[in-house]
Amino acid sequence: MKDKSSAKIFLNKVLSGTATGIIVGLIPNAVLAAILKMFGDNTFAVAIANTALIFQMATPLLIGVLIAQQFKLNPMQMLVVGGASFAGSGVIKFDGKAAAFIGAGTGDIINTMLTASIAVLLIQLIGDKFGSVAIVLTPIVVGVGAGLIGFYLYPYVTDITKAIGDGINAFTNLQPIFMAILISCAFALIIISPISTVAIGMAIQLNGISAGAAAMGVAATTIVLVVNSWKVNKSGVTIAIALGAMKMMMPNLFRRPIIMVPVLFTAIISAIPVALFSISGTPASAGFGLVGIVGPLASMEAGLNIVLVLISWLLVPIAAALLSQFVCEKILHMYDRTDVFKFLG
Repeated sequence: MKDKSSAKIFLNKVLSGTATGIIVGLIPNAVLAAILKMFGDNTFAVAIANTALIFQMATPLLIGVLIAQQFKLNPMQMLVVGGASFAGSGVIKFDGKAAAFIGAGTGDIINTMLTASIAVLLIQLIGDKFGSVAIVLTPIVVGVGAGLIGFYLYPYVTDITKAIGDGINAFTNLQPIFMAILISCAFALIIISPISTVAIGMAIQLNGISAGAAAMGVAATTIVLVVNSWKVNKSGVTIAIALGAMKMMMPNLFRRPIIMVPVLFTAIISAIPVALFSISGTPASAGFGLVGIVGPLASMEAGLNIVLVLISWLLVPIAAALLSQFVCEKILHMYDRTDVFKFLG
Protein backbone atom coordinates (compact mmCIF):
# COMPACT_ATOMS: atom_id res chain seq x y z
CA MET A 1 0.00 0.00 0.00
CA LYS A 2 2.89 2.30 0.85
CA ASP A 3 4.53 1.56 -2.53
CA LYS A 4 1.31 2.44 -4.36
CA SER A 5 1.01 5.64 -2.35
CA SER A 6 4.65 6.55 -3.03
CA ALA A 7 4.23 5.88 -6.75
CA LYS A 8 1.10 8.03 -6.81
CA ILE A 9 2.88 10.89 -5.03
CA PHE A 10 5.84 10.59 -7.41
CA LEU A 11 3.53 10.68 -10.46
CA ASN A 12 1.57 13.66 -9.12
CA LYS A 13 4.81 15.61 -8.64
CA VAL A 14 5.91 14.79 -12.18
CA LEU A 15 2.52 15.83 -13.58
CA SER A 16 2.48 19.03 -11.54
CA GLY A 17 5.93 20.08 -12.71
CA THR A 18 5.07 19.17 -16.29
CA ALA A 19 1.84 21.17 -16.28
CA THR A 20 3.55 24.32 -15.01
CA GLY A 21 6.50 23.90 -17.38
CA ILE A 22 4.25 23.52 -20.41
CA ILE A 23 2.22 26.61 -19.55
CA VAL A 24 5.33 28.73 -18.95
CA GLY A 25 7.02 27.43 -22.10
CA LEU A 26 4.08 27.62 -24.50
CA ILE A 27 2.08 30.69 -23.50
CA PRO A 28 4.43 33.34 -25.01
CA ASN A 29 4.48 31.84 -28.51
CA ALA A 30 0.84 30.70 -28.34
CA VAL A 31 -0.35 34.23 -27.61
CA LEU A 32 2.17 36.21 -29.65
CA ALA A 33 2.37 34.13 -32.85
CA ALA A 34 -1.08 34.98 -34.22
CA ILE A 35 -0.84 38.63 -33.15
CA LEU A 36 2.61 39.18 -34.66
CA LYS A 37 1.51 37.77 -38.02
CA MET A 38 -0.57 40.92 -38.45
CA PHE A 39 2.68 42.91 -38.70
CA GLY A 40 3.92 40.93 -41.70
CA ASP A 41 7.68 41.10 -42.30
CA ASN A 42 8.32 43.91 -39.83
CA THR A 43 11.85 43.28 -38.56
CA PHE A 44 11.07 43.85 -34.89
CA ALA A 45 7.91 41.69 -35.01
CA VAL A 46 9.88 38.87 -36.65
CA ALA A 47 12.57 39.18 -33.96
CA ILE A 48 9.95 38.89 -31.20
CA ALA A 49 8.34 35.89 -32.91
CA ASN A 50 11.70 34.13 -33.30
CA THR A 51 12.59 34.81 -29.67
CA ALA A 52 9.26 33.35 -28.56
CA LEU A 53 9.94 30.24 -30.66
CA ILE A 54 13.41 29.82 -29.14
CA PHE A 55 11.90 30.24 -25.68
CA GLN A 56 9.30 27.59 -26.55
CA MET A 57 12.06 25.14 -27.51
CA ALA A 58 13.30 25.41 -23.93
CA THR A 59 10.04 23.86 -22.68
CA PRO A 60 11.61 20.44 -21.92
CA LEU A 61 14.31 22.15 -19.87
CA LEU A 62 11.68 24.15 -17.96
CA ILE A 63 9.66 20.98 -17.35
CA GLY A 64 12.72 19.15 -16.01
CA VAL A 65 13.65 21.97 -13.64
CA LEU A 66 10.10 22.33 -12.34
CA ILE A 67 9.74 18.58 -11.84
CA ALA A 68 13.00 18.60 -9.88
CA GLN A 69 11.68 21.51 -7.80
CA GLN A 70 8.67 19.37 -6.84
CA PHE A 71 11.12 16.89 -5.28
CA LYS A 72 12.96 19.65 -3.34
CA LEU A 73 16.27 19.02 -5.10
CA ASN A 74 19.09 21.54 -4.73
CA PRO A 75 19.77 24.09 -7.51
CA MET A 76 22.57 22.08 -9.13
CA GLN A 77 20.47 18.90 -9.18
CA MET A 78 17.50 20.82 -10.58
CA LEU A 79 19.61 22.07 -13.48
CA VAL A 80 20.96 18.59 -14.14
CA VAL A 81 17.42 17.17 -14.34
CA GLY A 82 16.49 20.06 -16.64
CA GLY A 83 19.49 19.40 -18.88
CA ALA A 84 18.75 15.67 -19.05
CA SER A 85 15.12 16.36 -19.93
CA PHE A 86 16.18 18.73 -22.69
CA ALA A 87 18.66 16.20 -24.10
CA GLY A 88 16.16 13.34 -24.04
CA SER A 89 13.12 15.28 -25.25
CA GLY A 90 13.96 15.17 -28.95
CA VAL A 91 13.51 18.93 -29.29
CA ILE A 92 16.98 19.09 -30.87
CA LYS A 93 18.19 16.48 -33.37
CA PHE A 94 21.36 16.08 -35.38
CA ASP A 95 20.83 16.53 -39.11
CA GLY A 96 23.43 14.59 -41.07
CA LYS A 97 22.87 16.49 -44.32
CA ALA A 98 23.22 19.87 -42.68
CA ALA A 99 25.95 18.57 -40.33
CA ALA A 100 24.28 20.57 -37.58
CA PHE A 101 21.84 20.25 -34.72
CA ILE A 102 18.32 21.35 -35.66
CA GLY A 103 15.78 22.48 -33.07
CA ALA A 104 12.02 22.58 -33.52
CA GLY A 105 8.81 22.40 -31.48
CA THR A 106 8.89 21.20 -27.89
CA GLY A 107 10.03 17.60 -28.29
CA ASP A 108 7.90 14.73 -27.00
CA ILE A 109 6.31 15.72 -23.68
CA ILE A 110 5.83 12.14 -22.47
CA ASN A 111 9.47 11.32 -23.21
CA THR A 112 10.49 14.51 -21.42
CA MET A 113 8.53 13.36 -18.36
CA LEU A 114 10.11 9.90 -18.51
CA THR A 115 13.63 11.31 -18.84
CA ALA A 116 13.09 13.75 -15.96
CA SER A 117 11.69 10.91 -13.81
CA ILE A 118 14.74 8.76 -14.52
CA ALA A 119 17.05 11.65 -13.64
CA VAL A 120 15.22 12.29 -10.35
CA LEU A 121 15.34 8.58 -9.46
CA LEU A 122 19.07 8.45 -10.20
CA ILE A 123 19.69 11.47 -7.96
CA GLN A 124 17.64 9.87 -5.18
CA LEU A 125 19.51 6.58 -5.64
CA ILE A 126 22.95 8.21 -5.60
CA GLY A 127 22.20 10.48 -2.66
CA ASP A 128 25.43 11.87 -1.16
CA LYS A 129 27.68 9.11 -2.52
CA PHE A 130 29.55 11.47 -4.87
CA GLY A 131 30.62 13.67 -1.98
CA SER A 132 32.88 16.57 -2.91
CA VAL A 133 32.98 15.60 -6.61
CA ALA A 134 29.18 15.77 -7.01
CA ILE A 135 29.50 18.97 -9.06
CA VAL A 136 31.50 16.99 -11.64
CA LEU A 137 29.94 13.53 -11.54
CA THR A 138 26.24 14.43 -11.19
CA PRO A 139 26.01 16.22 -14.57
CA ILE A 140 27.91 13.35 -16.23
CA VAL A 141 26.21 10.36 -14.62
CA VAL A 142 22.71 11.79 -14.17
CA GLY A 143 22.54 14.52 -16.81
CA VAL A 144 24.18 12.67 -19.70
CA GLY A 145 23.12 9.22 -18.44
CA ALA A 146 19.40 9.98 -18.11
CA GLY A 147 19.53 12.09 -21.27
CA LEU A 148 21.01 9.13 -23.16
CA ILE A 149 18.27 6.81 -21.92
CA GLY A 150 15.70 9.39 -23.05
CA PHE A 151 17.46 9.64 -26.40
CA TYR A 152 17.06 5.89 -27.01
CA LEU A 153 13.46 5.85 -25.70
CA TYR A 154 12.42 8.76 -27.88
CA PRO A 155 11.63 6.91 -31.17
CA TYR A 156 9.46 4.31 -29.42
CA VAL A 157 7.60 6.80 -27.22
CA THR A 158 6.90 9.15 -30.13
CA ASP A 159 5.55 6.27 -32.22
CA ILE A 160 3.07 5.43 -29.44
CA THR A 161 1.97 9.03 -28.80
CA LYS A 162 1.70 9.73 -32.53
CA ALA A 163 -0.48 6.63 -33.00
CA ILE A 164 -2.81 7.78 -30.19
CA GLY A 165 -3.08 11.28 -31.63
CA ASP A 166 -3.55 10.02 -35.19
CA GLY A 167 -6.29 7.65 -34.00
CA ILE A 168 -8.22 10.41 -32.23
CA ASN A 169 -7.80 12.79 -35.15
CA ALA A 170 -8.90 10.10 -37.65
CA PHE A 171 -12.02 9.26 -35.65
CA THR A 172 -12.82 12.97 -35.39
CA ASN A 173 -12.69 13.32 -39.16
CA LEU A 174 -14.97 10.28 -39.60
CA GLN A 175 -17.50 11.24 -36.90
CA PRO A 176 -16.88 14.97 -36.27
CA ILE A 177 -19.95 15.80 -34.15
CA PHE A 178 -19.82 12.68 -31.97
CA MET A 179 -16.05 12.86 -31.41
CA ALA A 180 -16.06 16.63 -30.92
CA ILE A 181 -18.64 16.19 -28.15
CA LEU A 182 -16.65 13.39 -26.49
CA ILE A 183 -13.38 15.31 -26.59
CA SER A 184 -15.03 18.55 -25.46
CA CYS A 185 -16.67 16.81 -22.48
CA ALA A 186 -13.44 15.05 -21.52
CA PHE A 187 -11.40 18.26 -21.50
CA ALA A 188 -14.21 20.18 -19.79
CA LEU A 189 -13.90 17.84 -16.80
CA ILE A 190 -10.11 17.42 -16.91
CA ILE A 191 -9.58 21.18 -16.55
CA ILE A 192 -11.07 21.07 -13.03
CA SER A 193 -9.20 17.88 -12.10
CA PRO A 194 -5.56 17.47 -11.01
CA ILE A 195 -4.63 16.49 -14.59
CA SER A 196 -3.28 19.09 -17.01
CA THR A 197 -5.27 19.60 -20.22
CA VAL A 198 -2.26 21.32 -21.76
CA ALA A 199 -0.02 18.34 -20.98
CA ILE A 200 -2.54 15.89 -22.48
CA GLY A 201 -3.07 17.95 -25.62
CA MET A 202 0.68 18.17 -26.18
CA ALA A 203 1.41 14.59 -25.18
CA ILE A 204 -1.01 12.93 -27.59
CA GLN A 205 -0.57 15.65 -30.23
CA LEU A 206 -4.22 16.60 -30.73
CA ASN A 207 -4.62 18.53 -33.96
CA GLY A 208 -7.26 19.99 -36.24
CA ILE A 209 -10.86 19.58 -35.10
CA SER A 210 -9.75 17.36 -32.20
CA ALA A 211 -7.66 20.21 -30.79
CA GLY A 212 -10.48 22.68 -31.44
CA ALA A 213 -12.94 20.48 -29.55
CA ALA A 214 -10.52 20.08 -26.64
CA ALA A 215 -9.99 23.83 -26.38
CA MET A 216 -13.75 24.40 -26.61
CA GLY A 217 -14.31 22.01 -23.70
CA VAL A 218 -11.89 24.04 -21.58
CA ALA A 219 -13.63 27.24 -22.68
CA ALA A 220 -17.04 25.81 -21.80
CA THR A 221 -15.94 25.03 -18.24
CA THR A 222 -14.39 28.48 -17.87
CA ILE A 223 -17.64 30.18 -18.88
CA VAL A 224 -19.81 27.93 -16.68
CA LEU A 225 -17.63 28.68 -13.66
CA VAL A 226 -17.59 32.42 -14.37
CA VAL A 227 -21.37 32.59 -14.91
CA ASN A 228 -22.11 30.69 -11.70
CA SER A 229 -19.36 32.33 -9.63
CA TRP A 230 -20.28 35.92 -10.51
CA LYS A 231 -22.79 36.51 -7.67
CA VAL A 232 -21.52 33.78 -5.36
CA ASN A 233 -17.83 34.58 -4.91
CA LYS A 234 -15.72 37.68 -4.50
CA SER A 235 -14.86 39.38 -7.77
CA GLY A 236 -11.20 38.36 -7.40
CA VAL A 237 -12.16 34.67 -7.48
CA THR A 238 -14.29 35.10 -10.60
CA ILE A 239 -11.59 37.12 -12.37
CA ALA A 240 -8.97 34.50 -11.47
CA ILE A 241 -11.18 31.78 -12.98
CA ALA A 242 -11.69 33.86 -16.14
CA LEU A 243 -7.93 34.29 -16.46
CA GLY A 244 -7.31 30.55 -16.29
CA ALA A 245 -7.41 29.40 -12.66
CA MET A 246 -10.21 26.85 -13.19
CA LYS A 247 -8.38 24.24 -11.11
CA MET A 248 -9.03 26.30 -7.99
CA MET A 249 -12.55 24.83 -8.18
CA MET A 250 -11.30 21.24 -7.77
CA PRO A 251 -12.51 21.03 -4.15
CA ASN A 252 -15.99 21.99 -5.34
CA LEU A 253 -15.95 19.22 -7.94
CA PHE A 254 -14.94 16.57 -5.41
CA ARG A 255 -17.36 17.82 -2.74
CA ARG A 256 -20.33 18.39 -5.06
CA PRO A 257 -19.96 16.32 -8.28
CA ILE A 258 -23.30 17.77 -9.43
CA ILE A 259 -21.16 20.58 -10.85
CA MET A 260 -20.50 18.21 -13.77
CA VAL A 261 -24.09 18.58 -15.03
CA PRO A 262 -23.91 22.23 -16.19
CA VAL A 263 -20.30 21.76 -17.26
CA LEU A 264 -21.08 18.76 -19.48
CA PHE A 265 -24.27 20.32 -20.85
CA THR A 266 -22.37 23.44 -21.90
CA ALA A 267 -19.49 21.37 -23.31
CA ILE A 268 -21.90 19.32 -25.45
CA ILE A 269 -23.69 22.36 -26.89
CA SER A 270 -20.40 24.23 -27.43
CA ALA A 271 -18.88 21.26 -29.28
CA ILE A 272 -21.51 21.30 -32.03
CA PRO A 273 -20.19 24.48 -33.75
CA VAL A 274 -16.70 22.92 -33.63
CA ALA A 275 -17.88 20.15 -35.94
CA LEU A 276 -20.19 22.32 -38.04
CA PHE A 277 -17.63 25.07 -38.71
CA SER A 278 -14.51 22.82 -38.61
CA ILE A 279 -13.00 24.83 -35.78
CA SER A 280 -9.40 23.72 -35.62
CA GLY A 281 -6.47 24.05 -33.26
CA THR A 282 -2.98 22.78 -32.59
CA PRO A 283 -1.44 20.56 -29.90
CA ALA A 284 -0.28 23.76 -28.20
CA SER A 285 -3.76 25.35 -28.17
CA ALA A 286 -5.77 22.23 -27.26
CA GLY A 287 -5.55 22.63 -23.50
CA PHE A 288 -5.78 26.41 -23.14
CA GLY A 289 -9.32 27.23 -24.25
CA LEU A 290 -9.99 30.94 -23.70
CA VAL A 291 -6.89 31.46 -21.54
CA GLY A 292 -4.75 34.04 -23.29
CA ILE A 293 -7.35 33.78 -26.09
CA VAL A 294 -5.15 30.95 -27.35
CA GLY A 295 -8.03 28.78 -28.60
CA PRO A 296 -9.78 31.54 -30.58
CA LEU A 297 -6.49 32.77 -32.04
CA ALA A 298 -5.58 29.24 -33.18
CA SER A 299 -8.97 28.82 -34.87
CA MET A 300 -8.57 32.20 -36.61
CA GLU A 301 -5.15 31.17 -37.81
CA ALA A 302 -6.75 28.01 -39.22
CA GLY A 303 -9.16 30.13 -41.27
CA LEU A 304 -12.21 30.80 -39.05
CA ASN A 305 -13.58 34.31 -39.63
CA ILE A 306 -14.08 36.76 -36.78
CA VAL A 307 -17.89 36.50 -36.81
CA LEU A 308 -17.81 32.72 -36.35
CA VAL A 309 -15.09 33.13 -33.71
CA LEU A 310 -17.36 35.36 -31.63
CA ILE A 311 -20.37 33.09 -32.14
CA SER A 312 -18.53 29.84 -31.44
CA TRP A 313 -16.22 30.88 -28.61
CA LEU A 314 -18.46 33.35 -26.76
CA LEU A 315 -22.13 33.50 -27.75
CA VAL A 316 -22.86 29.75 -27.87
CA PRO A 317 -20.99 28.79 -24.64
CA ILE A 318 -22.40 31.76 -22.71
CA ALA A 319 -25.95 31.01 -23.88
CA ALA A 320 -25.51 27.31 -23.00
CA ALA A 321 -24.05 28.16 -19.59
CA LEU A 322 -26.90 30.52 -18.75
CA LEU A 323 -29.48 27.99 -19.94
CA SER A 324 -27.89 25.20 -17.89
CA GLN A 325 -27.86 27.44 -14.82
CA PHE A 326 -31.54 28.32 -15.22
CA VAL A 327 -32.69 24.74 -15.91
CA CYS A 328 -30.59 23.07 -13.20
CA GLU A 329 -31.22 25.62 -10.45
CA LYS A 330 -34.61 27.15 -11.17
CA ILE A 331 -36.57 24.42 -12.96
CA LEU A 332 -35.09 21.09 -11.83
CA HIS A 333 -33.90 22.40 -8.43
CA MET A 334 -30.83 20.14 -8.67
CA TYR A 335 -28.68 22.40 -6.51
CA ASP A 336 -28.27 25.79 -4.91
CA ARG A 337 -25.63 27.78 -6.78
CA THR A 338 -24.21 29.18 -3.55
CA ASP A 339 -23.66 25.71 -2.16
CA VAL A 340 -22.09 24.26 -5.32
CA PHE A 341 -20.00 27.14 -6.68
CA LYS A 342 -18.89 28.92 -3.49
CA PHE A 343 -15.06 28.89 -3.56
CA LEU A 344 -13.77 26.57 -0.83
CA GLY A 345 -10.18 27.84 -0.73
